[in-house]
Amino acid sequence: MKLTKNIIAFKSNAYILYRAIRDPRVAWYIKCLTLMLLAYIISPIDLVPDFIPVLGLLDEAILVPVALALIVRLIPEEVIIDYRDGAKDGQDIGLRVLGVSIILALWLLVLWLISLLWLGSA
Repeated sequence: MKLTKNIIAFKSNAYILYRAIRDPRVAWYIKCLTLMLLAYIISPIDLVPDFIPVLGLLDEAILVPVALALIVRLIPEEVIIDYRDGAKDGQDIGLRVLGVSIILALWLLVLWLISLLWLGSA
């Protein structure tokens, strides 16, 4: 039960940051922290390398949600209230469609590249 609540809070906080990064009411340093967190998430360089068993993966599993929660705490309360309602309603369906489209396109690209390599070696 607690894990489910944490996952919902993580998703809600991620949505708030996604919307707040474009909001003029949010300070520039909060936007910079958000971009730094995003860069850390997509960067292949980690604080603890992934090849170290358990600790390498716990790095992202602990650091990212904690950093996300701390950045959301810096955002003004009125902005959080505005966007938390939107996160509960799930009103940003376009973002979901975009995410699914990108993942699908990446899988199709991988399958196409595999087929090229497989047919090219035959």
